[in-house]
Amino acid sequence: MSRVTLIQHINIPISDRERTREWYEKVLGAEFLDRGPELNDRQLQLKIGSGEIHTTHTANPTPSGHFAVEIHDWDEMIANLDALGVPYAPPTIRAYSGGHSTYIQDPDGNWIELVQHPLGLKDSKGQAVELVHDPNSLTWVRLPGYGPAT
Repeated sequence: MSRVTLIQHINIPISDRERTREWYEKVLGAEFLDRGPELNDRQLQLKIGSGEIHTTHTANPTPSGHFAVEIHDWDEMIANLDALGVPYAPPTIRAYSGGHSTYIQDPDGNWIELVQHPLGLKDSKGQAVELVHDPNSLTWVRLPGYGPAT
């Protein structure tokens, strides 16, 4: 059976593209993905960490559930939320790991869980694996012949 290797993107409902883009860039450090006129007209696409957020424009978004993002520097994230005036749920520290967690909402009410897991990772053979943290993030590359010319 083929297994999932990672979540490539999530899709969220939004009502205002520019407001959403600005909020995700300032609050979570997202990067606008310029996919050319056809895709740019259809939806807003943002890179966040090693995944993407795509959007569906609707006049009255109805958020459901939440998604969670791993935070590299917890104190820096909380300081950024405070500086921007972004409200967040009282942070918790998880007893089983010492990890942090809180929730925020984007301008359309989509819930986002901010988490930091200090547990570490191991591969299928039990070997320690470092969580990839590249401040410039991983980047998907376009295959030749697909999408707009670059």
